[in-house]
Amino acid sequence: MEFTIPEMWARMGFIAKGVVSILGVMSIYVVAVSIERLIVFLKAKAQSRAYAMLIQDLLAQGKFREAADAALQFKQSHIAKVVRSGLMEFIKGSMIESDSKGGPAGYDVLGAVNRAIEKSGAREMAGMRRGMAGLATVGSTAPFVGLFGTVFGIINSFQGMAAEGSGGLGAVSAGIAEALVTTGAGIGVAIIAVLLYNFFTSQVEALQVDTNESAIEILDVLVKTREKKPGTQPPAAAEAHA
Repeated sequence: MEFTIPEMWARMGFIAKGVVSILGVMSIYVVAVSIERLIVFLKAKAQSRAYAMLIQDLLAQGKFREAADAALQFKQSHIAKVVRSGLMEFIKGSMIESDSKGGPAGYDVLGAVNRAIEKSGAREMAGMRRGMAGLATVGSTAPFVGLFGTVFGIINSFQGMAAEGSGGLGAVSAGIAEALVTTGAGIGVAIIAVLLYNFFTSQVEALQVDTNESAIEILDVLVKTREKKPGTQPPAAAEAHA
């Protein structure tokens, strides 16, 4: 017998073939998710960098509406979406204060901005992790799927030996070798899935750090803007005067 892939496939039992097919689907899923996530992360980084460069002057000039509208041009940027949510909340809060001459009692514009940024950031990070749970699942289950096929492959090998009435290592070695193919395939798929999962996890963590830094910078700009606004005092100053 030649240990070629077509020959081993022909001699595999029904269950072993099913296991190999499942592992094949798992490997395709891993490749598809990895390519899709890689494209998403590359676009997110590139567009976030471009958006940050674009709004520097707008924020310095206090053109918050223009900075928020500019975010619509960068649909793949996680930072643009987070910054826009904060700026829109600030604009909304400023309008409320203007209409009610100081705003409703207890209304905190910066607090509302911070909450909007946190909600938007959490939503964006959840989107960045899409598909990664599947990678983790493949990495943890693929070896067991392969082992399942190996067990039934060995059973099939011994059943064939019993039917032929022959014994000895030579009679079962070919069948065992075929059965172990599923274990090897399962381990191979799991290794690739775990490596990719760890890589993309590190990428998400880096994106989250960038998002947090951008949120802090935006809050700093808005705090300074409110301190310069006539008739507006920072919370600490207001408490001191009270």
